[in-house]
Amino acid sequence: MKKITFFILFLVVQQFIFAQKNQYADFIKTWNFVKYYHPELASRKIDADSLFLVNIEKVNTKQNFNEIITLVTRNLNTQFSSPPIIETQKDILSVNQNFNWFQKNKKISKENKDLLNSIYKNRFDYGLLPEGKSVDDEKKYPFAKEENLPLKYRLLTMAKIKGTVDYLFPHKYLMDKNFDSYFTILLNEAVQSTTRKDFEMVLAKAVSQFQDSHAFSFYRQLNYKDRILFNVSYYSPFDFQIVGDHLLVTHLIFPEICSKARIKTGDKITEINGKKVSEIIKEKSKLLSVSNHQKLQYVLSIYEYNLIWPDNLPKKMLTVHSGSKRFSTEIDLINATDKSQVTVISNYINRKNSKIENRSLINKDIAYFKTDATMHFMENVDDDKLDAKMDSILEDASHKKAIVFDMRGYPDWGGFVFYYVYKYFSPVENYFYKYYEPNLKNLGTFSLRDPKFNYPEIENKTMHSYSGKVFILVNPDTRSASEWYSMSLQKIFPQSITIGQQTSGADGDVVKINLPGDYLLEFTGNGIFYPDNTQTQQKGIRINKLIKYTDQDILDQRDLEFETVLNSLN
Repeated sequence: MKKITFFILFLVVQQFIFAQKNQYADFIKTWNFVKYYHPELASRKIDADSLFLVNIEKVNTKQNFNEIITLVTRNLNTQFSSPPIIETQKDILSVNQNFNWFQKNKKISKENKDLLNSIYKNRFDYGLLPEGKSVDDEKKYPFAKEENLPLKYRLLTMAKIKGTVDYLFPHKYLMDKNFDSYFTILLNEAVQSTTRKDFEMVLAKAVSQFQDSHAFSFYRQLNYKDRILFNVSYYSPFDFQIVGDHLLVTHLIFPEICSKARIKTGDKITEINGKKVSEIIKEKSKLLSVSNHQKLQYVLSIYEYNLIWPDNLPKKMLTVHSGSKRFSTEIDLINATDKSQVTVISNYINRKNSKIENRSLINKDIAYFKTDATMHFMENVDDDKLDAKMDSILEDASHKKAIVFDMRGYPDWGGFVFYYVYKYFSPVENYFYKYYEPNLKNLGTFSLRDPKFNYPEIENKTMHSYSGKVFILVNPDTRSASEWYSMSLQKIFPQSITIGQQTSGADGDVVKINLPGDYLLEFTGNGIFYPDNTQTQQKGIRINKLIKYTDQDILDQRDLEFETVLNSLN
């Protein structure tokens, strides 16, 4: 009898929670609206978080949308004395801003529609914030790592993610069109999360919806990532690269273990524990934020990230294609607590990464510049002599048959391309992009930044023309600033040929938002387009010659980008 009573009580509670999720979603929509527009909240005269935390506990299933709006706004001033903001910007990215949720909602009264419209009309100008304050400032709420956040703080976390999407993320329009509906589902899951691990699963799902490579690192903050993404306890005894629908075995780190499982270099693994690799990749995409599929395969192929495995067990059953043979085999993984074996892995990773870091194209007819290795130009050079040193380097390059900019990495010195390459080779005008930043007079829209920031001002600038060949090498590790400078190089050298694979698709500055529980949400905070409005977010930069590696190319450790450059000079 006690069991039946408990079961009935459990169902009643679950039904109550499920029914309440719509009220929570309505509360969050309303709260974010007044948080970002109402002058007293936006200016920080009234603490928006306190307003949320005090009232969220008063939400119940019997309330309709009008009552929710009243709950949020009842103590706010609605008689505005300042004149409404007049929009002066001419080029505005406004596709994200949509108030149909209240303006076209028949269930919301005319009085409440007028109230919300009045708040928007008399919205706060964020340009008036005191120096040192910004629109993305959020308070921290620390909790012990093993402690589940109380319900109201879980809801506050979800509300801040939703507000970030609706008001601060310039690329909301590229997200799944059903995000609002999916968010309501996630909100219900957050309410029902009884453990920190359960809630972190919800957070991973929510952040993945940004489809933004700048948000990729969020998973590393999850305290239970080893139980959500299975990437901590055990490592593969072989290295691999994802190619299409399989893992290509590229190196045997522990030959004895691999031999026991009949695994050889060149084998293709199509299933792990009975699950197709393509299915695993799809599942990972729902927990990791990346801008495009190429970038997803790239990060899942990074051995030390250890993200590809579908569980955290020490053994895996693999389906292997080896030549014309197909077989299943069980293989032991490497325990991350085994110091001797971890040392072997560390040494292998260091050798592998060192080879990538030290790759170079050496040819007497080519000037080769690697974007993540330019700081050395400044070594042992006095500040007053740096200009002359860089002019000398670039003058030497101008006498070569070809200049190669290897952008397959993150720039170690932004001044190399932005200032010195521009200074020596570019005409004064270098309008290579359109940069949309948050419109402080109308948050949720983004305004075109003044073109004077597109390139540095250099007094008495001269230009050295270059008629040789120029190559820009890119891949999924061409990200953010590297994508940005690649676009600049494309404009400086109209004859340039961009070679490689789809880039990261996350150009622009990173914005960081504190979330309760000591999480930091990072995302692309502005919109970067080519001057003709061609999208770069998710798509990456323009590529003239796409390079596709075959399995054999990878096994032979070929650099097809280098080969393409060398062949073009013959």
